[in-house]
Amino acid sequence: MGGAGGAGGSEGAEVRAFWGRLGVPGLIDVHTHFMPDRVLRKVWAYFDAYAAGGGVEWPISYRHEEERRVELLGEFGVRAFTSMIYPHKAGMAKWLNDWADDFARRTPGCLRTATFFPEPGVEGYVRDAVESGARVFKAHVQVGGYDPNDELLDPVWGLLAEAGIPVVTHCGSGPEPGEHTGPAVMARLLARHPRLRLVVAHMGMPEYADFLALAERYEEVRLDTTMAFTDFSEGLMPFPKEESGRLVELGERILLGSDFPNIPYAYVHQLEALERLGLGDEWLRAVLYGNGARLFGVR
Repeated sequence: MGGAGGAGGSEGAEVRAFWGRLGVPGLIDVHTHFMPDRVLRKVWAYFDAYAAGGGVEWPISYRHEEERRVELLGEFGVRAFTSMIYPHKAGMAKWLNDWADDFARRTPGCLRTATFFPEPGVEGYVRDAVESGARVFKAHVQVGGYDPNDELLDPVWGLLAEAGIPVVTHCGSGPEPGEHTGPAVMARLLARHPRLRLVVAHMGMPEYADFLALAERYEEVRLDTTMAFTDFSEGLMPFPKEESGRLVELGERILLGSDFPNIPYAYVHQLEALERLGLGDEWLRAVLYGNGARLFGVR
C-alpha cells in the first residue's frame, strides 16, 4: 500500500508512476469532496467519532486545508474531479450550490457540482444550476434521509435525465443502511426515468450484485469505484469474486472514484486495489481515465 497522506511529492510520484505506465494522460476522479470548511469539519468529526459509535477506526488521511488538498490532486495527476456536496436538511442545497459554483470557477480541473433536496422550489434551483453550467450532481440518499421517489423530486430527475447530466448517488446501504437506501428504491426511480445518467457511488456496496444488475438493465447507469475493493472495504463489505466477470462486461460504465480526502488510507491504494482485480490494463485505462473523459468531454 502507498504512503501516508502527508507524503507530499513522493506520494504524487507514486500515483503518477501508476497511471503513467498505463499510457493514460492522468486520472479522472468522479467522487472527491470539497465543501464549505465548516461543513467539511463536521463530516470529519462524524468519521472521528465513528469508532466510538461501534464502527471501525476511520482516520482521515488528507486532513489538510483546501488549498493543499487541491494541490495534492494536481500532484497525483488528477485532471478532472468533483466537489461532492450534499444537504442533510431543507434550506441547505441552494447555499451549497452557490459555494460549489464559486469553487469550480476558481479551481482548475473541478467539474462544477450541484446538489438538491426534496423541498419546495427544488426544481427551480436545479434548473438554474443546469442552465448556468453544472456538469455533475450529487445525491446522498443515506445522509439526506429522503426517498429519491419523493414527488417533489420527480421533475428534477426528469430535468437531469433530459439534460444528460450525471448524478452521483450514494444509494447503497453501506457503511450503514438508511430508510431509503438499497437497489429496490433506485429500481423504482429508474423505471420512471430510464434515461437518467445515474452513477451509483461505492459500486452500491454492499448490494453490489443488485446494482450491477441495474446497470445491465439501464444503459445510462454507471458505477463508481469509491472505496470498493480496498483492504478497508474488503474487510467490512467484500465484493463477491463471482461477480468479477460483470465488471468486465460493464467496463465502459465503471468510473474511478476515491472519496478523497475522507479516506482512511493513501490515495494510491484505490488504484492498487483496482489493479489487483486482475482485469487487465485495457480495463484499468478505461476506468481510470477513458470512461470519465468520454462522459464529461474531457480532452
